[in-house]
Amino acid sequence: MAGVKGKSGSKGKPNKQKQLSGSRRVNQDAVEFATITSAEPPNWLDELARGMWETICPLLCQEKILAVTDLHNVEAFCSAYSTFRLSIVEISEKGLVIEGATGGPIKNPALTSKNEALRQMSSFGAALGLDPAARGRLMGTNGGDKGNAFGEF
Repeated sequence: MAGVKGKSGSKGKPNKQKQLSGSRRVNQDAVEFATITSAEPPNWLDELARGMWETICPLLCQEKILAVTDLHNVEAFCSAYSTFRLSIVEISEKGLVIEGATGGPIKNPALTSKNEALRQMSSFGAALGLDPAARGRLMGTNGGDKGNAFGEF
């Protein structure tokens, strides 16, 4: 909402990311949750989701990004990843168009499922810093040039 305090403009960085990026706008009185060093995947995750959990959790813990309060984002990301992969298998097996209840051609519902899962992965992945743009927003540039090979052009 344009012009409404607190509702317009870009979202602020979490305080920890402000500290890591060298920002001078760090809130010294902010509540900080302790990061975790490891986390076991929940039992309800299927094999695909569990594999993604075991891939990203160690990396997030290594970078000291993951707190217990973030685990629901990891669960949601991994679950969406599994839905995405299962939808792709369904689409590859049955095609983009399938036979509907009345016998006519309809769009494969797995396409909608795949697209929703992609949106969820994008949203939760950004919250966790799992894409390059999100990592840049979360970590900042730390005030200097990091050796851009195209900087001289």
